[in-house]
This record gives sequence, C-alpha cells and structure tokens, in this order.
Amino acid sequence: MLIKLAVAFAVLAAGATGLSAPASAATKAPAGVFDTKAKHAILMNVDADLIFYEKDADTLMSPASMSKLMTLAVVFRELKAGHIKLDDQFKVSEHAWREGGAPSGSSAMFAPLNSTVSVEDLIRGVTVQSGNDACIILAEGISGSEDAFVKEMNKYAKEIGLTKSHFENSTGLPADGHVMTARELALLADYLIKNYPEYYHYFGEKEFVYGKWRFTNRNPLVFEDLGVDGLKTGFIEDAGYGLVASAVRDNQRVILVVSGLNTKKEREEEPRKLLEWGFKSFKPYRLFDQGEKVSDALVWGGTRHYVPLVGNENIDIILPFNTSGQVTAQIVYDGPIKAPIRKGDQVATLRVTAADTKATNDIPLYAGEDVGQSNFAMRGLDSLFVLAFGWML
Repeated sequence: MLIKLAVAFAVLAAGATGLSAPASAATKAPAGVFDTKAKHAILMNVDADLIFYEKDADTLMSPASMSKLMTLAVVFRELKAGHIKLDDQFKVSEHAWREGGAPSGSSAMFAPLNSTVSVEDLIRGVTVQSGNDACIILAEGISGSEDAFVKEMNKYAKEIGLTKSHFENSTGLPADGHVMTARELALLADYLIKNYPEYYHYFGEKEFVYGKWRFTNRNPLVFEDLGVDGLKTGFIEDAGYGLVASAVRDNQRVILVVSGLNTKKEREEEPRKLLEWGFKSFKPYRLFDQGEKVSDALVWGGTRHYVPLVGNENIDIILPFNTSGQVTAQIVYDGPIKAPIRKGDQVATLRVTAADTKATNDIPLYAGEDVGQSNFAMRGLDSLFVLAFGWML
C-alpha cells in the first residue's frame, strides 16, 4: 500500500547553493507570471525536476529536426555499448544522399555519394549542421536501413518513458504520425544529459569543418552569454520554428523547449526571455545535509520495524523567489518495505510543497542502515499486524 507520512518543517533558511538531489515529479510555477509567443513551451530545472513554466506542453506536434535528439539517443546507446566506435566509417548510400543530402534541398552536411564518413563526423553533422544525410547514414550504418533504425527509435523511446512520441524517420522531415510533445522533448534532453555525458559536448560545439565546408551551429543561443551548451533547433512549415536548449548558471541546469514560433528571430528572443526569467525567478533552499536523517519508514519482516531515511547527498529544493519559504512535506513510499534492506537502497520519496505557490519537489530517499530479514515467526507476526491494523505500529 502507498504510505504517506507528514513531516513538519519550519521556515527554510535562504541562500543555499548547489543542487544535487534529483527528483521524479514536477510541478509548474504559478500561472500568470510569464507568457511566450510559442504555441508549446516548457522550462524545467534538471536537478529538481521542477517545472518553472509550461504552455500546452502535452499536445502532440511535429518536432521537425528536434526529433534528431532521439536519433542521437540510439547512436549514443550503441557507442556506449561498444557496438560502434567514433572512428568507424559509414558509407553514404544513394538513399542517404538523395533523401537527405545535396539533391534533397534540405539541411545537409553534403557527404559525397559512395564516400565514407566517420561516426564522429556524422554526429557533428547532426548536432552542428542538422544534416539529414548524416542522420540517414548513421541509421543505415547501425541498423542496415533507415526503417529498421526507426523501429529502434520507437522502441527505445518507450523504454525511456516517451509514451506519446512516435517516429517515422530519423531526420524529422515532414511525415504523418511523426510526433512528440514539448514535455517529452524536455524529458529526452534530460535523459541525454544524464545518461550520455561523455557525448553531450557535441551539442555545444560552435562550428564543424567537413571537407570544404565550415558549418556554424544552428542554435543561436550557444553564441550568447546565457550558459547554453545545447541542444537542437527545428523547423518545418507546418510546425514553425522550435528549439530545445539547456543552460547552466549558478550550478543550476535548466532545459527549455519552445515550438510553433513564427520566425528565426522569435526562436532566438523567446527562449532568451524564458531562460532569463527562469534563472531570476527561482532559487535553491537547503533542507538536509548529506547523511542527515529525514524520517523513518516502516519495515515488514525485518530485524527492526523501521529504517532511517537519508538523502544520498545534500537535500536542496528549488522554489520561486517570491515564496515565503514555508513548506509542507510528506514521505511517500509503497510499504511497509520488505526486508532485507541494504544501506543505500532507494526506498522512499520526500515530497516538498511550497505553502503559498504549490511548487513541488520530489526527492528520492535512501535507506540509512542495513535491515536484515527476521525469522519466520516474526514475519508471521508482522503479517498479522498488517491484516489487523494496517501496520499501525
């Protein structure tokens, strides 16, 4: 059963810095504090999974080239697994050349027909130049055909929690049924940052030289003093201009998605406004130091009836600047927790809600000590307590 235990907190001490504890749920900031020309938008703090702002973030839309992030997710997975290497050479097929290269009239890295290109150059061809030919060459080199690769994209997307997204190609070129939401684009960016940090730097490279070509990163924000180090632009006529961006300032990383803008100028101006507003409107607060006990959780079948709960690092939360600092909190977990329990196991969540704004942070909690399994007789007695009293110890 789901157990919720109230935890009393006084007013928080202001001025904490450095977020470390990730969270699993998110809540948007108070309505009316900001607006954007984008049809779809979301701005979230990566470490706290706190949604600063959202606008029609769950409506399916054409992601255009922003869906190339899913293409790269599969590429990074294959690299990390050792199935391919950065210096592997992939051949430029006629399909890749014709559908995504020079003859296509779309964004391309202009890889010559029948030539070979290294995986690393192809990645840069996607992250810097948004080359459709680069995407197709990678897809064919990894899976044998673009269609087979797209099946992997859809399968992997579901595995990482992108339940609404569906892909019809590796490029983001217009296709019926090729759809994502702003929220799932943000979740995908978050996944790439956390799971493939060794490859993330490709998104922030300002230029890429390939043959006689010198390509400049299509994300205009990487050239500004905003802390932006990725990720991807997108445009098709039906969807308008879009951008997935991530920025770091004062040890806070945020992710921004906008879509449905009318011009390139708006695609540069609106994200800048959102980022500046987000960094200025929210700040971290310290709740608990690393290893400090937060509360206890009930245990079934253990040598003790409770296990202490701690954070794996300092526990900080992100709240709006205009909050009073007064919060309410609950310990949430499926319990009683079954023994044996090892120190360091994630067993519960600390849910902290600002009293005035309702902004919520969910922070994982871990077992602070080992709890061994009790004997058969004691487990039977614990079961009787659960049946008779709902574990009211």
